[in-house]
Amino acid sequence: MENQINNICAVGKRKTSTAWASLEKGSGLLLVNNQSLDKYFSYISNDKNKIQSLFLLANLKDEYDITIQLKGGGLSSQFDAASLAVAKCICDAKPESREILKKNGLLRRDSRIKERRKYGLKKARKAPQYSKR
Repeated sequence: MENQINNICAVGKRKTSTAWASLEKGSGLLLVNNQSLDKYFSYISNDKNKIQSLFLLANLKDEYDITIQLKGGGLSSQFDAASLAVAKCICDAKPESREILKKNGLLRRDSRIKERRKYGLKKARKAPQYSKR
């Protein structure tokens, strides 16, 4: 049973990157910050087809248009945030695909973020050089 909602939105985060994904009925068009996926993530070689594989897992190929807005962070964390946002959109559009996506670990947010710097240290854990005398 699919939702009859025309526009489905979701947010995905990773490190300092935030992705807002919007899913609409369409022909399979994928835009990232008003550019194609391959053009925007041209420097990322690993898992470029991860977002398209989400639709293959949910049997939704070429049924929806996706628009993703990204902000903050680097390309790798933006890509992970975008794939999480799209996975959440797919779960809203087709709830029965949730189990498949969850089993493949595509609905889990990676909670690792940069550790804050502590006073008395040079970085988060790096201490100044110790001198005995």
